[in-house]
Amino acid sequence: MQSFEINKEDLERIKTALEGDDAELEKVLQEYHASEIAILFEKLPVESREKIINILPSDIASEVISEMHEEQEPGELLIGLDPEKRSEIIEELDYDDATDIISQLDEDEQHELLEDIDQEDATNIRALLSYAEDTAGGLMNSEVIKVNINLDKKDALDEIIRQSEEMEEFYTIYVVDDDDILKGILSVKSILKAPAHAKIDKLVNADFVYVKADLDQEDVAGLISQYNLTTIPVVDDNMKLLGRITVDDIMDVMEQESTEDILKISGVSEDEELSGNWKDAVKSRLPWLVINLATAYLAASIIRHFDSTVALLPQIAAYMTIIAGMGGNSATQALAVTVRRISLSDLTDAQAYNTVVKEFLVGLINGAANGLIVFAIALMYDADPMLGLVLFLAMTGNLVIAGLTGSSIPLVLKRVGIDPAVASSIIITTFTDCAGFLLPLWLATKLLLHHH
Repeated sequence: MQSFEINKEDLERIKTALEGDDAELEKVLQEYHASEIAILFEKLPVESREKIINILPSDIASEVISEMHEEQEPGELLIGLDPEKRSEIIEELDYDDATDIISQLDEDEQHELLEDIDQEDATNIRALLSYAEDTAGGLMNSEVIKVNINLDKKDALDEIIRQSEEMEEFYTIYVVDDDDILKGILSVKSILKAPAHAKIDKLVNADFVYVKADLDQEDVAGLISQYNLTTIPVVDDNMKLLGRITVDDIMDVMEQESTEDILKISGVSEDEELSGNWKDAVKSRLPWLVINLATAYLAASIIRHFDSTVALLPQIAAYMTIIAGMGGNSATQALAVTVRRISLSDLTDAQAYNTVVKEFLVGLINGAANGLIVFAIALMYDADPMLGLVLFLAMTGNLVIAGLTGSSIPLVLKRVGIDPAVASSIIITTFTDCAGFLLPLWLATKLLLHHH
């Protein structure tokens, strides 16, 4: 996530500037982005942070504070500022960010902060504070752009322009009735393209995905990724519009939930994490790449072994890479699902067996479906039904192998006590690559060349 590395020069520059006069410090700070300043804060004492926040303009200061990690207690930093500066910063923050930060303080401090700020902002933040942190309500921002369903295009556009003054960006316009009940959504594009006198109720899309305020954040993340949404509306039990969750709010959730899994699946060990230097990175990855190279040679030696088949059937070479590649993709899918199941719960023998059976069936069905497509292509291009049959069998076989290895290898590794997320992908790629070359070549040798 953090591509900005804290290097000694930056830190020294800031520290030197902190000792000098304010004008100098202000000049130095202008060269850094808010998120970079937040990262530099990790290495600075509290009084230096306060000094920097006081010098920054409120809009930048609010960005810095919203980028700070919880461990660095941005709330405490706010409490330490003078009330006027503090209020300006809170009013600049998005409601959801302000709520996250304020929720870390105790009640007296929360009260003190909210007393000083604009009444409307305070009301919105108080409402958000009432939701549990890891629910849709805790993630949402109550700033939304909403238009009444009875308006026509012109009035709706005026409304949208008026409401968007306050907002950083918006993707979706929510359509509500007089009681604020969510009736549907409207994309900016659809309203811009509509004829001048169009009525909103004719443009609205009433088929939309929404979440209730008490839904767990992981389920919200699931919906957003399942439907590829940029934002999702949050409603109460009566469908009254409460706010929206944007994809960037959910990114942080997904990141917490998935960083460790992703690092592991790609064969990057925990020690490296995301901030390690190049030596650590090489140390943790080189051994895997060398193993990978060995397995690639294994796959290549299979092709060597069937040299004569390749010479007689050059078109098989193109198909082999497709079959090996599809096997690799398919195995990675099976692997991801299985590793996720293992990480969520320790599977019993019966569950482990069922997982493997399920992936075997999925491999068989997907393999046959893709096999039929390859069969059809072989008929079209090469007008050779036997070649089609070979490819059909090879594709089906390789996807079955992909499903079996993708699901069983992580389970076996876990039993043996090796972290399945790290070692599985290398072993599985070996299987699907080798099978992807072996199956079509061996079948072609047996079925095709004996016939021709």
